Amino acid sequence: MTNQVRILIADDHSVVRAGLRALLERQGRFKVIAEAGTGEEAIAKAQEVKPDIAVLDVRMPGVSGIEACRKIVETVPGCRVIMLTSYAEDELLFAAIQAGASGYVLKRIGDNELVLAVERVSRGEGMLDPAMTATVFSEMRKAHEAQHAAAFANLTSQELAVLALVADGLTNRQIALKLYLGEGTVRNYVSSVLAKIGAANRAEAAAYAVKNNIRELVPPTSTDSPKPEQ
Repeated sequence: MTNQVRILIADDHSVVRAGLRALLERQGRFKVIAEAGTGEEAIAKAQEVKPDIAVLDVRMPGVSGIEACRKIVETVPGCRVIMLTSYAEDELLFAAIQAGASGYVLKRIGDNELVLAVERVSRGEGMLDPAMTATVFSEMRKAHEAQHAAAFANLTSQELAVLALVADGLTNRQIALKLYLGEGTVRNYVSSVLAKIGAANRAEAAAYAVKNNIRELVPPTSTDSPKPEQ
C-alpha cells in the first residue's frame, strides 16, 4: 500500500509491543517497521530505519523514553514521537513536551483514540490525552502569569496601581483623584516607576504596561475611571 506511515514501537514488555503492532497494522495505512525493548535500542533502531512515527513508552530500563524521545527528535529528521504512559503524571508530561514529543497518550485509552493519535501526529498535528489537557492549560496559564508578573517585580503595589492608570491614559491629577493621593505624591510615584522599568516617558511606560498585560495583575475597579483630559 502506498503512503504507509512507518512506525517504530518501543516498550520493555513484549506483550504490549505485540498488541500495539496488531492494533496499528489492522488499519492498513500503518506499518510497524521496527520494535525496541529499551531506550538505547529505540534510539539505535530509529536512527537505522528512520520511521515516520516512534511510539515510545515513557518508562523503560536504562535510557528513559523521555531521553530517547529527545535523541530521536534531534537525530532523525522528520520522525515524530508519541509518548505512551500508564499514569497521568504532570512532570513526565512536561518533560515529554520539552523533549520534543508530538503526542502524549495514556495506555488505558481506547483503541480508536490511539489510532487517532497516530493519524493526527503523522499529519503534523499534536495529540494530547484529554485527561492531561486541563493540566497543560493550567500550567501554561501559570507560566504566562509569572512571566508578566516578573515584568513588574520591582514595583510596589501603589506604583503598580499608578502605572495601570498611566496605561489607561489618565493624568497625574486624575490618578490622584482616583487613588485618593496628592498630585505631588502621584508625580513622585510616576518618576519612580519610569526609573524602575527603564521608560523615558509616560508613553513608553504605558506601552510597557500594556505589552506585559498589567490588567491581569491590576484589574479595573468597578467604578469608571475619569476620562483623560483633552
